[in-house]
Order: sequence, then C-alpha cells, then structure tokens
Amino acid sequence: MNITTLVLNIGIVAALFSLLIIFVLKKQKSYLMTYLQSFCGVLFVFSGWVKAIDPMGTAFKMEQYFGEFESAFSETWMSFIAPVFPALSSVSIWFSVAMIVFEIALGIALFIGYKPKLSAWLFLALVVFFTILTGFTYLTGYVPGGVNFFDFGNWGAYKASNMKVTDCGCFGDFIKLEPKISFFKDIALLFPSVYFVLKHPQMHSFFTDKKAGWLMAGSTAVLILYCMYNFIWNEPHIDFRPFKNGANIAAIRAQEDKAQAEVKIVAFSIKDKKSGKITEVGFDEYMKNAEKYGDDANFEVLEQIKTEASIPRTKVSEFEITDFDGVDFTDKYLANAKYHFMVISPKVKFSTESVKATVQDSIFMIDSSDVQKPVKKFLKMMNKEISKTNFIWPTGFIADLKSMKPILDEAMSKGQEVSIVIGGISKEAAADLAEETGIKAEYLTADDILLKTIIRSNPGLVLWKDGVILQKWHKKQLPVYAQIASTFIK
Repeated sequence: MNITTLVLNIGIVAALFSLLIIFVLKKQKSYLMTYLQSFCGVLFVFSGWVKAIDPMGTAFKMEQYFGEFESAFSETWMSFIAPVFPALSSVSIWFSVAMIVFEIALGIALFIGYKPKLSAWLFLALVVFFTILTGFTYLTGYVPGGVNFFDFGNWGAYKASNMKVTDCGCFGDFIKLEPKISFFKDIALLFPSVYFVLKHPQMHSFFTDKKAGWLMAGSTAVLILYCMYNFIWNEPHIDFRPFKNGANIAAIRAQEDKAQAEVKIVAFSIKDKKSGKITEVGFDEYMKNAEKYGDDANFEVLEQIKTEASIPRTKVSEFEITDFDGVDFTDKYLANAKYHFMVISPKVKFSTESVKATVQDSIFMIDSSDVQKPVKKFLKMMNKEISKTNFIWPTGFIADLKSMKPILDEAMSKGQEVSIVIGGISKEAAADLAEETGIKAEYLTADDILLKTIIRSNPGLVLWKDGVILQKWHKKQLPVYAQIASTFIK
C-alpha cells in the first residue's frame, strides 16, 4: 500500500461515517465540518494505531530526531536547548507512548466532537509539531555535509543523501514515506487544523461532555496498556518489519540484491558552479562529455538519477553479522541447514572500572653457559601489580540472559548451534559477559539499528534454519526447550 491508496481508503471510510452522521444520527451542523472531523479523526486513529503496535519502533525514530536536533542546536547561539534532547532520548519509549496515545485519543475526540474548542487547538498544535519534524527531515536534504542546519547561507541543492533521518515514521513500519511527501502531507493538514480552530462551534458532537469524558478516559487507559503490551510483555502482535516470523531472509536478500544490480543510471543532476544553474544530463550525453562534466572546478554532480528497483531495499539488504575482528559470519544464519538459536541484544548499557590487582609472576633466567643449548631456569616468584578492567553489567540484563540459558544449554546438548549477537561491545566485554552468564556460546556483533529491527526485546531469542526466521521470542515470553522442539525442530 502507498500513501495515495491509504488516503483514498481513509477518505472513503470518512465519507461513509459522514453519511451515517448526517442521514441517520442527524448530528451534523456543517457538511464540510462533519467530513473533515471524520477524515482527520480516522486518519489520526489509524496512524496512531500502526505506531501503537510497535511503540519501541517510534521510540527509536524519535532518538534519531533528538540526536539530529542536539547536533543542530549545539553549534548555535541556541546551544542552551541542546541538553534537552539527550534527556528526551533517555525516556524516548515513554515519550513515544505518550505521543501515540495522545494522537489516537485526539483522533477519537475529533470524531465524536469532544470539547470542540480544546480538540481543535490540540489538533493544530500536534499538526504543527509533526510539520516541524517532517520539515526538518526534508529540509536537511539541502544541507551539505559539515554544514549546520541553521547556517542557511551555506545550504546547497537538494540531495536525498544529505538527510540523516530518511523516514519520518508517521505510519510506523506499515508504510515508509519519503520525507518530502510526509512534509507536504502535514502542510496539507494545517488547512483543516486552522479551519477547526476558526469554526469549532460547527463541530458535531455525539455525547454529553460527561459521557464523552468517560469514553476518553477509558480509551486512554486501554491505549496505554495496549502500547505497553507491545514492548514490555511481548513482541508487537502484528509485525510490519521484514524480519517477521516465517520470513525467508536469505531469499529476500537475494531478491533485493538482484533488484539493486538491475538498477540503471539514466541521468545525472549537475550544477554549473559559475552560474548556479542545475541541469539534468542524460547518461549517454554525460559519458560522451565525461571530461567536461568531470571538471570539479566548473561542475558538481549533485545526484545520480536511477531507475526504480523492482523490489524496494529494506534492512534485510544490510543484514551482516561479524565477529569482533570483522570476520563475516552472516552465512551462519543465511546459509545454514542447522537449527540455530540467536540471542540478540541491540545495545546494553554497562560501565567499567579499572582496578589494581596483585598477581604472582614467575621469574626465569637464561643459563647460557652452554652456547649451543641455553637453558631457561626458574629463579623465583614475585608479586606483580597489574591493571584490570572490571565490567559492571545491569542486573536485569544478566538475569534475562540467564533465563535463556536452560534453552541454550539444551539446544547445544542436542547438537544445535547457539550464538549471542550484541551491538556496541568489545571482544573483552563479550568474554566477560560469557563468564558472568555462564553461556558458553559464540559471541558476535552487528549494527545496533539492524538488531533493533529484527527484534524489539532486549535481549530476545530468534530461531533460524536455512536462512528462515522460524520464530522470535520476547524475553518475557520464553517457552521451555521441549515446547520449541515439539513445534519447530523436526
């Protein structure tokens, strides 16, 4: 589904509701207002719901935004604002839940006409907030690398590759929208939002304030619990990500790689540095005049214009697992006929401390009286002071890993493979973690964003075979090994 189809479907649903309100309930005061209330209400309920399915995904997206905002503000006279964003990142999941619940509740309020004036102003405020987010994302396409967003004088021609946040997350993982489309969508929503503020007395209302208030309170409570269920107690109950249960990741990656290989460059967007004029030059013409257009003093290639890939590229194309020396272990998952239990932790917050320790060291001497055969002889034992790094792991994280240990131990005893894949740690930290948990498996690493895309639980458990994800388990929903074996291991 694309944004055009989605808007069309929401428009049809809104029209049906409007007909019901007008001809059956007879609650309308203005046909246009009733339709806009229905359309915007349904839109916000739907867009909030697809995010409520996976609130942690929205939290990860907000972390990206907060990181970019911190970087942009820290280099300006407004640097005093910058510390706010790391603080927001630290509570991004709760920020995400609050924003999602507010969006859906506001959609319901608009639809039923609860407190029209308040709902109108809140709708305008939220649309402005979304417009700032999507506008910032889109406009960073004009900001070259090394240039601050607020340094407007050094903005250049638009390049999609300049954008640090490439998807607004407006509809979670259900639909990926280009920032430009997201921005224009929010600009369009500013018109009904202003209309609501100016004409709120014309809004229809279904219930008395008291009944509507109880409905809003009950809806909010249910929505909060629903969001929490989808990350605290379980994986999202609907998985819009490519790494869903049953997905053949090996086959998807091969198809995406093939589709990318078939993409052709058809033209180049080129800027004449002297005149500032931007033109589109066809591939054949560019190749014929490569020496001319390759003159960096006169021309700048802004962008390669390519054909659309037959299959869109997803995070599957970036699936790469390595050891701590950079050796590729990706085929352990994509081309492996054995059942493989993969424990994933996208990132773990641990601390270290350097301590002094005294150890005994053997001192030897070389007896070279016999030049042909020098002999190494023990001389004495001496105390030696060394520096040692202690790793301090979160208690809850260690407990979660240990809860998986019985499954992993039994799997290994049955000849199945086990690996622990963690983002952002060193070989020494992994060795210490193995000692701390007692899980003697292969420890590997990967990009934390990739790991977050695969599973939302930290840690979480994934069962693979022949490049297929057979099942994923949240840390709170771990079965016993016997249940896994009876269902998945043949």
